[in-house]
Amino acid sequence: MANIFTELANYRGLFLMVFVLGLGGTFQYGYHISVLNSPSPYIKAFINETWMMRYGTPIPHETLTLRWSLLVSVYSIGGLVGSTCSGYLIGRFGKKRCQLCNCLLPIASALLMGLSRIVGNFEMILVGRCLAGFYAGLGINIHAQFAGEIAPRKLRGLINTTGPLFVTLGKLCGQIIGLRELFGTETLWPQLLLVSGLLSFVQLVVLPFFPDSPPYILLNKGDKEGCMRALKQLWGDRDHQAHIDEIMKDNVSSKMGRKMSALELLKDPSHRCQILVMIGLILCLQLSGANAIYFYSYDVFQEAGFPQDQIAYVSLGVGAFEFVSAMICDSYSWMPYCSVFLTFLFIFLYGAGPAGATISTCVEIFSQVPRVPAFVISGCFSWVGLYILGMVFPYIVETLKHFCFLLFMAFMILALLFIHFIVPETKDKTIAQISQEFNKFNFKKQKQGVQSSNISVCTQHNNVRTAFSECSLSTRL
Repeated sequence: MANIFTELANYRGLFLMVFVLGLGGTFQYGYHISVLNSPSPYIKAFINETWMMRYGTPIPHETLTLRWSLLVSVYSIGGLVGSTCSGYLIGRFGKKRCQLCNCLLPIASALLMGLSRIVGNFEMILVGRCLAGFYAGLGINIHAQFAGEIAPRKLRGLINTTGPLFVTLGKLCGQIIGLRELFGTETLWPQLLLVSGLLSFVQLVVLPFFPDSPPYILLNKGDKEGCMRALKQLWGDRDHQAHIDEIMKDNVSSKMGRKMSALELLKDPSHRCQILVMIGLILCLQLSGANAIYFYSYDVFQEAGFPQDQIAYVSLGVGAFEFVSAMICDSYSWMPYCSVFLTFLFIFLYGAGPAGATISTCVEIFSQVPRVPAFVISGCFSWVGLYILGMVFPYIVETLKHFCFLLFMAFMILALLFIHFIVPETKDKTIAQISQEFNKFNFKKQKQGVQSSNISVCTQHNNVRTAFSECSLSTRL
């Protein structure tokens, strides 16, 4: 036991850096998904007030639903732009410098949303949400790739799962801050993004004391001594030459000496199966229904039969992950509480399974250079799916009521089959070993073609031998 604690103490620099990365990385993504849920009635009232000031009549219900859906889902548009730009920005400026600049954007987003009520313009919330999506989309890609590159092989799975952990923490903090005892009131809701700005400021101050990722220092900057210093700061003062040799070996085997664009990665046959697995895992997360609940748990729990003054606390208690409770009608008074138990069960299974493993798997199946464009591609699918979900789900709730989540059940059955039969195990394997497993599928047609060619050559050779034998026999006769 003492040896275990001593070993973990050597990695204290690594754990501290992962914590700092999470504050401005995946935490922001989770925070902005859930933060507007509890104060949604006040924001809708503000939209109605603004409409009445402009046009003199209350806003129609259909128009209010459309405006609210757009306000929620515009976060995904910003995230799509930020995720798409991440490949270029990371490749040009490096992960650490990009993250430092990204820390400035939450301040501007908080100002826009904080001043919206004073100015009387709800469109400022739209701009602030879009900006929040941009730095969340950029930050989640930086965090996932950064964490994967600074982790040793034996701790790689643990470190990669900190991304989903900070997503969950961000969602929980967003729900707590949104309570009416804090900022979820009619007068204080414009200040909801202050926490996001403060945490980004903390990261802006602390992150410069940590190094850039060792593979980036070695491969992009060509600084072997700097790479060794970074490894000692993160993993303890000892010899790390074996890890440097492993980085160089992976660099040679995967031709990591150059940058790769998303289009080049899509055309590369050696990563085709990895891309399909990554896209499949991302779609499994989006179609699970979890993010729909984070966006609209107030409306869903209202349909489930909870009193309005209890919804914020129920959302906080269950983390707003409701998969079954929305399917149960409110014919009996005990039904909503039964649904809460099922929701807790869903939270446990979701967090222990796909939520924690998806990002980790996506990091581990790509080597250094293709990892950057791979996350650009996955980000596009993730944010587009989130936008469609945010826009369409309110109308699904109005149409199907408590049966709205039956749609997600069919997708989860397909996801179960996909993960069981297609997704490989990556635990305790190097990038080269994982790539070899995927190459069995990436080059399957080529291998079959080679085998067919060999069979054809052998057949022709046998035919020649047979003809020669017959000719010789005829001559002897």
